[in-house]
Amino acid sequence: MSRTASIPFDVNGRTVFITGAARGIGAAAAARLHAQGANVALVGLEPERLEENAASLGDRAAAFEADVSELDALRRAVRGTVERFGAIDVAIANAGIAFTGSLASAPIEQVERTLAVNLLGVWRTDRAVIEQISERRGYLLNICSLAAVLHTPLMGAYTAAKAGVEALTDALRVEIAPSGARVGCAYFGFIDTDLVRAGRAQPSSQALAAGTPAIARDPAPLATAIDAIERGIERRSARVWAPRWVGAMLLLRGILQPLSERRMARHSEPLVEAMRVAESTHEAHRQDPVLGVAAGALAPSSPAAEGS
Repeated sequence: MSRTASIPFDVNGRTVFITGAARGIGAAAAARLHAQGANVALVGLEPERLEENAASLGDRAAAFEADVSELDALRRAVRGTVERFGAIDVAIANAGIAFTGSLASAPIEQVERTLAVNLLGVWRTDRAVIEQISERRGYLLNICSLAAVLHTPLMGAYTAAKAGVEALTDALRVEIAPSGARVGCAYFGFIDTDLVRAGRAQPSSQALAAGTPAIARDPAPLATAIDAIERGIERRSARVWAPRWVGAMLLLRGILQPLSERRMARHSEPLVEAMRVAESTHEAHRQDPVLGVAAGALAPSSPAAEGS
């Protein structure tokens, strides 16, 4: 679903720059938009997989290795994309990671890595592409999450980063409007990706699962998110979301968090057990320092990757 304020925007013949494009939402969005006639720049940390994805799409696709925690790497990817395709019309800041753990006890480097990738990585991507997007009167879409408005325990750094992404997107949208370009924020619930599957497989997440509302218990198909992204680009929407029920959650944002906290206070046993399990299994120390929980979803031969 989307909330729109713009005329249709056709990607045919235009160029789309996507971070976190080795897997999940990024890879699927690249394939969908390429099929619509777009040139696509696949950006991320898994060069072999990026190259495979680009090769499978054909001549209108190119791969660029870049870590979103490094602005210079992103700028090189932008220059490479412009040299290859002439310009950048659409950018999707999608790269993201997750760690599980309490803010009071999680390793400091995990909290800071989450913020460096999920919040500052989006800002760095935006900064690297914004000149191109402005000149082309194009569209920039920052991939956010329902976590921006519903702040769940044991995911504090992730939710803080996503709330920050929403705020910087809102500010940038207004700042860039005079150029004719548009900026959007994508709010996704649980989508069936490597990152979500790996996160839900963590011992603490399984301990909390019994208390998860039924509507959010089963991840939505990946195509649900890609459909929303496609519509968002066509309309240069300020906000897109998937699955459909996330839109209602956004409307209720003023009461969602207080209700969630009250429920947790009344029924704290699952959370106490989840925190005990996290400590007893040394969950935080078994998570990859670069990828977090998603590393467990990768094949043993695969290098580290980012991607929602």
